[in-house]
Amino acid sequence: MSKEKVVLAYSGGLDTTAIIPWLKETFGYDVICCCIDCGQGEELDGLDERAKLSGASKLYIENIVDEFAEDFIMPCVKAGAVYENAYLLGTSMARPAIAKKLVEIARKEGAVAICHGATGKGNDQIRFELGIKALAPDIKIIAPWRMTDLWTMQSREDEIEYCKAHGIDLPFDTKHSYSRDRNLWHISHEGLELEDPSVEPNYDDLLVLSVSPENAPDEPEYVTMTFEAGVPKTINGKAMKVADIIKELNTLGGKHGIGIIDIVENRVVGMKSRGVYETPGGTILMAAHQQLEELILDRATYEVKKEMGNKLAQVVYEGKWFTPLCEAIRAFVDVTQQYVTGEVKFKLYKGNIIKAGETSPYSLYSESLASFTTGDMYDHHDADGFITLFGLPLKVRAMKMQELAKENQK
Repeated sequence: MSKEKVVLAYSGGLDTTAIIPWLKETFGYDVICCCIDCGQGEELDGLDERAKLSGASKLYIENIVDEFAEDFIMPCVKAGAVYENAYLLGTSMARPAIAKKLVEIARKEGAVAICHGATGKGNDQIRFELGIKALAPDIKIIAPWRMTDLWTMQSREDEIEYCKAHGIDLPFDTKHSYSRDRNLWHISHEGLELEDPSVEPNYDDLLVLSVSPENAPDEPEYVTMTFEAGVPKTINGKAMKVADIIKELNTLGGKHGIGIIDIVENRVVGMKSRGVYETPGGTILMAAHQQLEELILDRATYEVKKEMGNKLAQVVYEGKWFTPLCEAIRAFVDVTQQYVTGEVKFKLYKGNIIKAGETSPYSLYSESLASFTTGDMYDHHDADGFITLFGLPLKVRAMKMQELAKENQK
């Protein structure tokens, strides 16, 4: 009789490596490892040998970089979705993309369960599990770090000893380093000195994608980008797909110290956590998109879109990608992007993105209207009646307050 299968979200790190023999020993499962490539780079090297050595029967390495860029990153860029005024959702956007692929592999393999290595304190457990529940409500979810009666390991030392006891002697060490998550969009850093909000980050040791603004070049660099319907198409005249544009912007932004943020954020589970995010390319892309959008969207649409962007950021942060609300917000945003087409120019200098001009065939900016010179479309006298009506509530209230004040003096 064949064993039941479980699909393990596998990174190749110590946690998910230790989970392989634990799943076999605890549940008797046949373990199918699935590593989802969202742009982690060299982190994926040597995973096949490691997974097999650890007892997995199979390893999938699924490249979803283009899907991640086009179907998950771009909806958030077009919406201007930023969590708590700073976080550009790098990990948050990737988790539903990973959950979607895990479900696909589970269906393909006929697996009865999906397992992840997220801890019981973080946001990722929520994001993974909400995605899986929305796409495959019949599949069991296993979260070892929450199963404290069965998962008894509490430290890296425990996990290393457990692996060795099961014949897995891999080059893991007990040295505690930053906890990092990397993909095409960003890299996050937590742990060590970052756990104390009063301590300045040690950027010399911490930064991976970037240099600090102090160490960036002393000369600015000009960049030109074009967009069509809200989607980036070229950098400095060279046409590229979205994923390659983000990679190129990562190089440019990293060089000039763009997109480094230090934030104490509110996790979904109720606690505050402190982290440093490097999002060089994403910061530039968001700024360039907004720079163009300012020319094109009317005031009322822009105001509502800002609200929808904030709402989408919260929805995505909370792992609710596969929900009617998320779908509806994205549909609204797509309508606003129909005419976000044109070219922007800016310069990068020591952590700053400085505007250097923008043009669009759909620009609502009218030089004749905005100019101090009187034009045919604008009669200054019209402002008299407008201000009278626009200020009428203020005037009525002030008159009423004066009337009450006089009565009180009697």
